[in-house]
Amino acid sequence: QVQLVESGGGLVQAGGSLRLSCAASGRTFSSYAMGWFRQAPGKEREFVAVISWSGGGTYYADSVKGRFTISRDNAKNTSYLQMNSLKPEDTAVYYCAVAHGRSLYRGENQYAFWGQGTQVTVSS
Repeated sequence: QVQLVESGGGLVQAGGSLRLSCAASGRTFSSYAMGWFRQAPGKEREFVAVISWSGGGTYYADSVKGRFTISRDNAKNTSYLQMNSLKPEDTAVYYCAVAHGRSLYRGENQYAFWGQGTQVTVSS
């Protein structure tokens, strides 16, 4: 059974940092891109970042570019999202996902497996 489990969320002051982790189990995902999405209260889920299967390519939403860094450790079947200079508007439930393929996908329908989400709250 495939399972993605996010961790590392919490409450942080504006300007602070958090590191989210996404541990995958049930199969190996080293051949697939992995992404992070988020959903703020009252808003639709939106793309945040994606990393290619090898880790050699990344793509970020404009809203997080320069502040967030996505990475992965294929030996551990884990993806990470380092979030720096956090802003109140970053408050959301953050989801990790595994894509259908290797490319830098940004659409939700291009992802096959999803985690349950972890809450990130940034206070002003």
